[in-house]
Amino acid sequence: MTLLIKNVHAIDPSSNLDDVVDIYAENGVIKKVGKVDTQADRIIDGESKLVAFPGLFDMHVHLRDPGFTHKEDIITGTNAAKAGGFTAVACMPNTKPVVDNKEVVDYILKKAESTGINVYPIGCVTKGMKSLELTDFAELKAAGCVAISDDGRPVENAELMRQAIEKSGDYGFTVLSHCEDLNIINGGIINKGNVSEKLHVKGMDRASEDYITAREIALAMSCDSKVHICHVSTKGSVNIIKAAKKDGVKVTCETAPHYFSYTDEKLLSRDADYRMSPPLRTDEDRLAIENAVIDGTIDCIITDHAPHTADEKAVFETAPNGVVGLETSLAMTLTKLYHTGKISLSKIAELMSVNPRKILGIEPVKISEGSKCDLTLFDTDYEWEVIPDKLHSKSKNTVFKHEKCKGKVIYTICNGNIVFEL
Repeated sequence: MTLLIKNVHAIDPSSNLDDVVDIYAENGVIKKVGKVDTQADRIIDGESKLVAFPGLFDMHVHLRDPGFTHKEDIITGTNAAKAGGFTAVACMPNTKPVVDNKEVVDYILKKAESTGINVYPIGCVTKGMKSLELTDFAELKAAGCVAISDDGRPVENAELMRQAIEKSGDYGFTVLSHCEDLNIINGGIINKGNVSEKLHVKGMDRASEDYITAREIALAMSCDSKVHICHVSTKGSVNIIKAAKKDGVKVTCETAPHYFSYTDEKLLSRDADYRMSPPLRTDEDRLAIENAVIDGTIDCIITDHAPHTADEKAVFETAPNGVVGLETSLAMTLTKLYHTGKISLSKIAELMSVNPRKILGIEPVKISEGSKCDLTLFDTDYEWEVIPDKLHSKSKNTVFKHEKCKGKVIYTICNGNIVFEL
């Protein structure tokens, strides 16, 4: 199959590309970038208003499959990913059974074959996610895992986590850490502060995140190995990570759009769709996250896509934490950071396409001749409203419901195939 995309504003920081060009691909490979005078099986005219990024990659999603397919499954989750412009996702291992052996990895990869995009499994750090014994890293690597994490909870045994961080590099893994001390949280359900006091509910002290962030950095520093801090939400964690990077510690980190968009004031509605872990914080934290994205302290934007059913989210006090985000991530980043003049489109490409692959050691995707044709095409000025019932995800628990957005994915192209078209 041949594909020709004409008059598209192509932005790829890896290739130093920021220009209106034509892109021609054959059999999933980009053959020419520039002026193309040829025919193709499919022609898309960007009319100089569509922007092309290297295919977006979300390195932190929960597809809930196997075991929780009433919330989401690999097919519905990747449908949501495609609608959000993602040509690849990495899925977290807190499924049922958890991803701590070859059989579960095989299941995920087999089911993902028909999705049209790339699904990369993340394996567990500890067997059964019980913080008692390390998994067989060699088995997980051979099966196809690209990283390890006990996401959804921290590895409670610090020495075991130190061993994992030290050992992970031998297998090309990065350890992804969920930084929340469960003893400090102690049953809290939202950020500890004025809002939790007004609602008379138990809060999560920010020390739960800051403490484990500092612990992981100390462990990585002790063995001169890499560690990645998941879903950063506090000013304290930002400052700890910034200082560690300045000292040469091999630490990277991520955040999600809700942390630079909203504060815990949203919880005053007692709507559990605004509950996630870690929680929405104060405006001081929100601003710290925003500034850390701008100054490069935060390396990538992820969604932590975490589907739950309407019934599960019905009661504020007892609902599980988590929100869906694959279909709103690019749109909200454009709305909150690009259209406000805070970051450039090239910076967004780094945060959502280039850096996640780099952190996980996955082959880069470029808009250049000879590269795999994975592209996200979007209209920066397309205005739309997030309607939960129109989302492709099986669950509709979006924190951005009824938000007015500016920026929309029009085409998602993976391996030269159009896998989503608005």
